[in-house]
Amino acid sequence: MFFKKRGPDPDHHSFIGEVPAVKCPTSLLDKARALGPVRVAVACADAAMPLESCRTAVDAGIMVPVLCGDPERIKSEAQKIGWAVDGFDIVAADGEEAGALAAAQTVREGRAGVLMKGQLHTDVFMKAALNKEVGLRGAGRFVHVFHITPPHNDMPILISDGAVNVAPDFETRKVAVQAVLDVSSAVGIANPKVAILSATEEPIPSVPSAIAAAELVEWARTAHPEAIFSGPLALDLILSKASARIKSRDSDPVTGAADAIIVPDIVAGNVLFKAMVYLCGGCAAGVVLGGRAPIVLTSRADPPEARLASLALARLLSS
Repeated sequence: MFFKKRGPDPDHHSFIGEVPAVKCPTSLLDKARALGPVRVAVACADAAMPLESCRTAVDAGIMVPVLCGDPERIKSEAQKIGWAVDGFDIVAADGEEAGALAAAQTVREGRAGVLMKGQLHTDVFMKAALNKEVGLRGAGRFVHVFHITPPHNDMPILISDGAVNVAPDFETRKVAVQAVLDVSSAVGIANPKVAILSATEEPIPSVPSAIAAAELVEWARTAHPEAIFSGPLALDLILSKASARIKSRDSDPVTGAADAIIVPDIVAGNVLFKAMVYLCGGCAAGVVLGGRAPIVLTSRADPPEARLASLALARLLSS
């Protein structure tokens, strides 16, 4: 079970008390390190946060950065944190839009194998990634996958899509299924158990996401016999064997044992991932798939361990 019981909250004004310290999963980092470092184009790297992330990943042996942004500011910010960047490629770019386009083009031209968001707004970054001339968009759709591990072990649960597609249609959710299967394979999960989330385990007309989940499961079982699918499933059935027993669903191999969750929309995915992070100290590695290369879409609120995990996951998914 992902969630663990929490102690009393010393701050009665906040539901969130002391969360266990986030840690980058050792197994994920070891797998990435075994492949050797990948070149990562960092959009708007001219700030402390992305430079700290790069230094940690370089020290871990999984990354060679290509730093896109203002060269003088990159060197100045790097000097402030005591990191020498003279040995790395720096691509001059002035401002968010230029920095994002420069990084995307660096990957598009094959000079890096991963694109990473630095200190800039997500909409500007993703607009560059989707740019027809220099971006990474191919014939498919972009989908986001979270790889989330609890603080007490390295067993992940994957969630798609909680960051890119607001209201995915059937075709986009099919791409999300393929994405979680690709991530499962990359991290060594054989025959993954995939749950399709809704608010109920019955496909009733009054809950459209439940009807959509049943349709997705029917398609997925034929299209991907290498995996095990179930849905619609409410979250308690996905996470808890006890709930599955109470509701007489314990014969379902996915209930209480899911490796991946396909959510109905961005709100459900975003709430689910943040609950796992803020309520029980999960380490959320996130990557966007479906383009010419993996995209690391970090947030300013992400702890350093989650940024490192995201880069490790991107390394496993890079060609």
